[in-house]
Amino acid sequence: MSESQSQGSKSASVYQTYSDNTYLFGGNAPYVEEMYENYLANPGSVPDNWRDYFDALQHVPAVDGTNAKDIPHLPVVNAFAERAKQGVTQVVMATGADSEMGRKRTAVQQLIAAYRNVGQRWADLDPLKRTERPPIPELEPSFYGFSDADQEVVFNTSNAFFGKDSMSLRELLNALRETYCGTLGAEFMHTTNQAQKRWWQQKLESIRSKPNFGAEKKKQILDRLTAAEGLERYLHTKYVGQKRFSLEGGESFIAAMDELIQSAGTQGVQEIVIGMAHRGRLNVLVNSLGKMPADLFAEFDHTAPEELPAGDVKYHQGFSSDVTTPGGPVHLSLAFNPSHLEIVNPVVEGSVRARMDRRGDPKGSQVLPVLVHGDAAFGGQGVNQETLALAQTRGYTTGGTVHIIINNQIGFTTSDPRDMRSTVYCTDIVKMVEAPVLHVNGDDPEAVVLATQLALAYRMEFRQDVVVDITCFRKLGHNEQDTPALTQPLMYKKIGPTPARASSTPTSWRPGLGATLVTTWSRPTAPPWTPASTRWTRC
Repeated sequence: MSESQSQGSKSASVYQTYSDNTYLFGGNAPYVEEMYENYLANPGSVPDNWRDYFDALQHVPAVDGTNAKDIPHLPVVNAFAERAKQGVTQVVMATGADSEMGRKRTAVQQLIAAYRNVGQRWADLDPLKRTERPPIPELEPSFYGFSDADQEVVFNTSNAFFGKDSMSLRELLNALRETYCGTLGAEFMHTTNQAQKRWWQQKLESIRSKPNFGAEKKKQILDRLTAAEGLERYLHTKYVGQKRFSLEGGESFIAAMDELIQSAGTQGVQEIVIGMAHRGRLNVLVNSLGKMPADLFAEFDHTAPEELPAGDVKYHQGFSSDVTTPGGPVHLSLAFNPSHLEIVNPVVEGSVRARMDRRGDPKGSQVLPVLVHGDAAFGGQGVNQETLALAQTRGYTTGGTVHIIINNQIGFTTSDPRDMRSTVYCTDIVKMVEAPVLHVNGDDPEAVVLATQLALAYRMEFRQDVVVDITCFRKLGHNEQDTPALTQPLMYKKIGPTPARASSTPTSWRPGLGATLVTTWSRPTAPPWTPASTRWTRC
């Protein structure tokens, strides 16, 4: 073929291509669009070749990937044109009673949000009743313009979890205060995860933050409190003046530990690694891990055999045992802590991570880290922030840690928080990882147990850190050789008159109710104490 013939063939080919697509020329767009509108309204109204073409378009997926069919645009355009002919759109403003009612509906939602955010500032957390309730206008109905006349007005509360879609203002206010201002005050609104916020709202508001335990559960709590207090009293009487860093004033912590271990076992946890400082360690060793009391007494008597020529003091030592739970045996490990308070925390986390890796348990379903803190050390020692910074990193995460704070409200020798830290709570450092905090009154052991249940459920659901802050007090000094009234005379003036005012123990039985335990929250004067039960096996 000659060069001229080749060029002519190419020109013809290009011309044919343009000719086949002429109908797509921009100037024909209105014609094609009108044809397509007619097709959408009535497919039979367009020529066969166009109908075939438009039929093929119906099988092409939409831009969003769905199979939704096109609809005619002309009726929509005509509707807007008709509205334009009728003049400018008018805005109807609510006036008078309608406007005021709308404002009140909005104010009710603001009131609910305020209690969820800062309601815990009004919670009944201090067993010594020394803490004054701070002024928070946003928690008062009058702040939003409500008066006594509005108390019976019914508002929509469908965004809350009180079991009703509408409530009177009085009923709503009572529900909010019961939920967020009782002996359990929750901080969770600082998290940015909406699912976690709703989880806490549903859990707390549906029960108004009130435990509903049966007689058997209450007797179990009583048993742990009696064991905790009985051990401390025995040691205080038998070994006068010896250092033990007693738990007196915060015995409800032992009830929390028992609940944590038993509930974790039912949820599939097989190992719990515990790290804690000195206070309460001896009580945990005997009443949580099952160390034989005779072994502890031998250490006090200095008759216990020592494998090394120079052993560590008894309130630094660790232990391990197997505990029977409804879900099967759980192995407990209490880490040795011969150093300063919180330094054991990364050691525990590393041990947990190693156990997770060994078990092939990347989510921490079978291994649970539990860290027990003092209030001043938790907020004051940098190792806590350093450990929290690694909480959710891929190489170090342990699937969430349950933190329990034995909050003596005193630190070492400073009883006024304004001289102790720059934050409202000692737990505010956990906001760096958006961990929720349950502040709970140590004088309400049922609330302490409920808070522990919720904390464990949250950790197992979301694999995040969570804190139970047990607000209690320290019955004796920093150690049993101190005289705390010298540095905190006002606090110990309140503590002193009653021999033991800590975690209140339910002791009375109402006649005629059989085995139904009724809590009176008053401590017995001389509770019995018995050694640990046979549910422990030493390892």
